[in-house]
Amino acid sequence: YYFTEKFKSEIPEMPLSIPAFLGTAISIILSFKLNQSYDRWWEARKIWGSIVNDSRTFVLQLQSFLKKGNDAEIQTLAYRQIAWCYSLGQNLRGLDPTQHLEKYISQDEIDLIRDHQNKPLALLQLNTRQIAALKEQKQLDVFSHIQLNNTLVNFSNEMGMAERIKNTIFPATYRLFLHFFIYLFVITLCIALNDIDSRFEIPLLLLISSAFFLLEKSATHLQDPFSNQPTDTPVTTIATTIEINIMQLLGEDGLPVIPPTNTFYLM
Repeated sequence: YYFTEKFKSEIPEMPLSIPAFLGTAISIILSFKLNQSYDRWWEARKIWGSIVNDSRTFVLQLQSFLKKGNDAEIQTLAYRQIAWCYSLGQNLRGLDPTQHLEKYISQDEIDLIRDHQNKPLALLQLNTRQIAALKEQKQLDVFSHIQLNNTLVNFSNEMGMAERIKNTIFPATYRLFLHFFIYLFVITLCIALNDIDSRFEIPLLLLISSAFFLLEKSATHLQDPFSNQPTDTPVTTIATTIEINIMQLLGEDGLPVIPPTNTFYLM
């Protein structure tokens, strides 16, 4: 605004159609980015919804398929599944995947999975081995073993889909070009509105440009649903829900408490 006001006589007049065209183009590009970002966030939420369903199914299958007298084995497998849910959420957010797992698995198992690059995968491997051992001990028939393995495959697939979202970076050039066009739009609009009183021009420019930048910022936050930000998919809260469901299936007390939903966000 300062330069357009200072060199007002030297800057040629610009028709309002030019910034209007740029604004329309920016709106289309921005809406595309918002849609793509929300699709990533919603896909992440659907993946974790599937994890909830499969975790419940896993424990129900254990209780249904295993012969009587295997309550300790069921509890070990179920608690390890709870640990997997928390570990996966922490791993996706770039945090320590072994944090606070001592409540669900032994210290020996924690030390064992620390040697693995992918800690949640190591937990899945432990459950797979234990189920295979139960099959060898004739505690599971062939059909039950196949069904449980299918559920474990689902967990592996869901983990892979979540990791794909986490590891697929939204093109940085997209954001740079969008910022460039927004700045260009503001400059051309400032020139086109050169004849308007500055008391109205400056607030108008701020209002229009702020709307574009805020929408772009919202899209940037949504595009990574595992960035440990308030806009994340609430993986910790979902894991807590899974823990409550599994503990109730096991008939245990001392259930964790889910944070109230009337707050600004859930993690």
